[in-house]
Order: sequence, then structure tokens, then C-alpha cells
Amino acid sequence: MSPGEGVTLAAVADTILPAAEGAVGALEVGVPDFLARLFADCYEPEVQSNIKRQLNRLDTRAETAFSKGFSRCGQAEREGLLLAMAGSGDPGQEAFFDLVKGETIRGFLTSRKVLRDYDDYVVAPGHYYGCVDINYN
Repeated sequence: MSPGEGVTLAAVADTILPAAEGAVGALEVGVPDFLARLFADCYEPEVQSNIKRQLNRLDTRAETAFSKGFSRCGQAEREGLLLAMAGSGDPGQEAFFDLVKGETIRGFLTSRKVLRDYDDYVVAPGHYYGCVDINYN
């Protein structure tokens, strides 16, 4: 993935899960890095090429509509572009939107910060007691 595509992917993740006052968003927990690694290592070349094509398409549409790249658009502008893509009727665009949205949410919910700070996740819950007297009644 090129640096420009990485910036656009980060902007997409930030649009889907922006930071709110007092809460973290996709950027703060490293979702863009997760997505870049996931798409490069775990998806077929056809899916990877569709992701790159759609990221470039987002930038082109942002340039056409707002005279600036997708990552430089405001939240409402980016949401509008993504929602137009989701309801476009083009299978490639809809598949891109569904994939990126789902994986952004998964990356956020499984991040270390979210699991520890918000879900009270413990790696090995409970305790093992090896020598315990058994009471047979």
C-alpha cells in the first residue's frame, strides 16, 4: 500500500470511528496500522487491488467535489462520500465499504486499549488452585 493510500485508509477508519470527548477513536488505538497489515497479509490479491482502487476513487471523488483529498475533508464530507459509496450499487464499492467498516470495528474492539480500559479484559481470568482438599459427603 502506498503512503497516500495509507493516509486515506486512516481517514476512512477515523470517519467510521472518530474520537469523541473523553473516548478514544480508531486512530488512537492504531486501527489504521491493523488494517494495513491485515489487508496486506490476509486477503487475496483481488481484494487488495479492489481496496487500493476504492481508496484512490475516494481521493478522486473528494478532489472533484471539495477540491481537496479525502483525508483533508471534514467529517461530514467524508461521511457523505463513504455513504455514497455504500449505496452506489457498484459491487466493488459496496464490498470495499462493508469490508473496511467491519474490519475497522473489529480492530477497534480487539485493541489492547479498548479491551483493558473499557472491557476490563483479563488475559487469564480466575486462578488455579492445585492442592485443594476435597470433601466427600
